[in-house]
Amino acid sequence: MSAASAIALKAAAFVATTVSLYGGLSMVSGDQALADLRICNKSESRVGISIGYRSDRGWTTEGWWNLEPTSCEVILPGDLKSQYYYMFAVDYDEGGEWAGSAYMCTADKIYTIHGIKDCLARGFQRTGFFEIDTGTQTSWTVQLTEPTQRGTGGK
Repeated sequence: MSAASAIALKAAAFVATTVSLYGGLSMVSGDQALADLRICNKSESRVGISIGYRSDRGWTTEGWWNLEPTSCEVILPGDLKSQYYYMFAVDYDEGGEWAGSAYMCTADKIYTIHGIKDCLARGFQRTGFFEIDTGTQTSWTVQLTEPTQRGTGGK
């Protein structure tokens, strides 16, 4: 067996680790060659994504990435530099959301916000994000299935 075949066999044998959380979210650690933070929308609705992470300027939040049903998108390209990332997502069609208790700043339109304090005083919304613990992985995929909270809007 050639060295290239052995490497291909090892790559094919790689199995992603999946952690299921409250039925609406699963996180999959990915293949190291794809080193990115990737979000996959496995729901039947259009979804808006906002993320929070530690940057050189402290805590930073960014949004909005719009994902079509059954699609994936790289949100942060390259090797992950932190263990923890935070995410908030909105189901545009059914009105649900994926949220948590880590409060960060968001805006209605496309944004990058540095800092997570005094959101309202600075003209932003204070929004609850859920935590993504990537461990020591340099690549991670979050798969959104059904929102953890359903709203009343939608079709």
